[in-house]
Amino acid sequence: MHATRTHRRFSVSMRPLVVVLLGVCLQGSRVPGFQGSTIPFPRSAWTAIAHGKVADAEALARAQPAGDADAAALLGHLAIRTGRYDEAVKLLEPAATRSPVSDAALELGLLQLRLGRSEAGQGLLSGIFRQGSGASDPFALARAARAAQALGRPHDANSLFRAASTAAGGEPSIDTGFGLLFLDRFDEPEAVRRLELVTRMDPQWAPAFAGIGWALADVNPPAAAAAATKALEIDPALDSAQLLLAQLDLDNSRAESARDRLSKILAVNPQHLDARALVAAMAYVKGDRTTYDQEVRDILAIHPGFAEIYRATGDLAARNYRFDEAVTLARQATTLDPTSARAFGDLGMHLLRTGDEPEARRALERSFEADRFNRVTYNLLMLLDKLDTFTVVTDGDVVVKMHPDEAPVLREYAVSLAKDALKSLSAKYQFTPKGPILIEIFPVHDDFAVRNLGLPGMIGALGACFGRVVTMDSPKARPPGEFSWQATLWHEIAHVITLQMSNQRVPRWLTEGISVYEEAQARPEWGRDMEVPFAVALEQGKALKLTDLNAGFTSPETIALAYFQASLLVDHIVKTYGDEKLRALVRSYGEGLEGDAALTKTLGASMAQLQSSFDRTLDARFSSLRTALRPVNGIDTADPDALRAAASAHPQNYGVQLAYGRTLAATKDKGAYQPLERAASLVPMATGEESPHAVMAELAGQLGDEPRALIEYQALLAHDHTAVEPARKLAALAEKLGNAPAAALGYERVVALDPSDAAAHAGLGRLALKTNQADIAIREFRAALALGPADRATAHCDLGEGYLAKGLSADAKREALAALEIAPTFERAQELLLKAIQSNRPAEQRQ
Repeated sequence: MHATRTHRRFSVSMRPLVVVLLGVCLQGSRVPGFQGSTIPFPRSAWTAIAHGKVADAEALARAQPAGDADAAALLGHLAIRTGRYDEAVKLLEPAATRSPVSDAALELGLLQLRLGRSEAGQGLLSGIFRQGSGASDPFALARAARAAQALGRPHDANSLFRAASTAAGGEPSIDTGFGLLFLDRFDEPEAVRRLELVTRMDPQWAPAFAGIGWALADVNPPAAAAAATKALEIDPALDSAQLLLAQLDLDNSRAESARDRLSKILAVNPQHLDARALVAAMAYVKGDRTTYDQEVRDILAIHPGFAEIYRATGDLAARNYRFDEAVTLARQATTLDPTSARAFGDLGMHLLRTGDEPEARRALERSFEADRFNRVTYNLLMLLDKLDTFTVVTDGDVVVKMHPDEAPVLREYAVSLAKDALKSLSAKYQFTPKGPILIEIFPVHDDFAVRNLGLPGMIGALGACFGRVVTMDSPKARPPGEFSWQATLWHEIAHVITLQMSNQRVPRWLTEGISVYEEAQARPEWGRDMEVPFAVALEQGKALKLTDLNAGFTSPETIALAYFQASLLVDHIVKTYGDEKLRALVRSYGEGLEGDAALTKTLGASMAQLQSSFDRTLDARFSSLRTALRPVNGIDTADPDALRAAASAHPQNYGVQLAYGRTLAATKDKGAYQPLERAASLVPMATGEESPHAVMAELAGQLGDEPRALIEYQALLAHDHTAVEPARKLAALAEKLGNAPAAALGYERVVALDPSDAAAHAGLGRLALKTNQADIAIREFRAALALGPADRATAHCDLGEGYLAKGLSADAKREALAALEIAPTFERAQELLLKAIQSNRPAEQRQ
């Protein structure tokens, strides 16, 4: 994925998280005027559980008289936490019978559902929902809300939780339940907001911290881990927090840590279905089918209809980019439980990632029939409706879908670029990927995000690749100059190669590193925008250790650094070991090797040895740049005398030279050129409006030195591949000066970054026509015409002249006539028509 590469964590199961956390939420915890042990039972006991003091809670419950329903509910809950399900049923049934709307009844109903005893569970929960919905007591309302949630009635649950929260006036247990309802409905921001209010109300309420962790898991994994860790500090046995951290460990290739966390859950509850499902999933992904098959048998012995075992395994396979396998596993889940909305939803998502959109729609419709309130399913179905309106262009094994408003222009570039990338990279890596390769280009970023994750967002992401499917932002999805869609497409096509070549098993650092590396190999300017930030990070000691490189992709603070550093590592591997060794390394992951085993077999070096040689390479490559970028105090002044002295004292410092040059340039002083030239020589890859070449170009324009301005714009564009406004200025200036190569550079860059600029297309077309490049001229004139220019008659004539240069006289005649329909007296169109007619005659008639 360009910028980010994520796969939404449809968690192993949100249901156990909700059950465990809300089990303590049905009796109050905060009573005005009561502190500590003065809170009456059962509230004191439920509060103790939320605060991680399970032994205290059990002691309080056992101190109650025999037959106490509240004590039975609490002891039943504790039995469930430790996997003593039969004992829990025996404890809860008598109390639930005596009081069918009590905590005991709710605990029993949820447990019955959890064990697959749907009829019994739904019967209990339906009674709680019906009878509790009209209650005035906030805790009765909360129980009814939880029952409604479990019964698949989220709107009712929302209304009841809202009423309960209002009636209670700030009750951690109820407000935690309300927050978790939003999490269950995929409204993570609202879940975080409500759960954070709980933690401010009661900083020791562990379930709220765990819920925050789950809500942040996709958008900010480090913050999610911190929240889960805080929950475990309060309650070391809180299974939902351990389960989340295990999944985050797996995302960061820390399988041993994940296994250790799951072991801690199973030490408390050996029958924990979700922990065991994740153990099974890990065994499957690792290729340990013996362990996987045994876990499946053991889990189904506890709950014969537990389709989550297959769904969860498919989810982990998908998070490891093994989507074809994920489809098979999700189908097993839907076979075992044909009523599972989540299983059909996952199946639809996995099918989308394999490119089978018709089957994906069918699965998603089944999911929607079972749960009409699932935002992800709804969003995906709406997205598929939009895709049905897209223009589809098929060229061999490449299928490109574009919005119809963009297709007339974008098809001129996207299809050929994708085919060029596939051809080039297939030859380089000696691998032909399985097709067809589906590429979908979205003018609305949130549509791109929904296509990938089912929800809007993915801020910062530009493209994604799933092996045979590429999705990405179109140039219209972001302001011109913010990104290069062509670099993004090349990047994602490189993922097609490495993912398929490794049988979808390449580690993230390697596939991302290769994709960024190949961007720079295709167009040098595509790979230069992170050199300066990386040199600064290196100087500050913030470069990532290779063992932490995968984890770097999961943190917003380090993701950009991780992308570039991974590309540097790939470059180091190629220069040290050669292209064939890089290819062998990619293939080795498909053969089942991992970590040091893959590196040692293919490169003859361990990760530690690779780290050592890589460090030496970085030192050599970035030493002078690091020196030039070191900060110098006292240069944040506009005093030219002070800056002149600083520049004289620090001739090798980029910041000082740039500051002095910019200060002089602000007064249109030609003396600015010397320090700015010095700055440019120290950091030639500097980009942006404040870079030395940009400042010198602006200064030259102000001084009327147009040839110098042209040179500076060219120098800037050699390193800054998203500088669209300087490219426009270069094209205009070069046209004025009659410098065709410079004008072509400017127009080409504008067209690449802003394909909706009709004038740039026309300008590039005219230059191509002058150099007898008729094919390019036709392409550009066709694009300019498709954009609906104000002067359509001229645009038709431009295209007609392109056709004429190509010898396509009939097409040229058609364009001339189209121009004359708009402007009957247009002499250029009349001349074009005459030339087209004459060129279509036999040679003897033209003489």
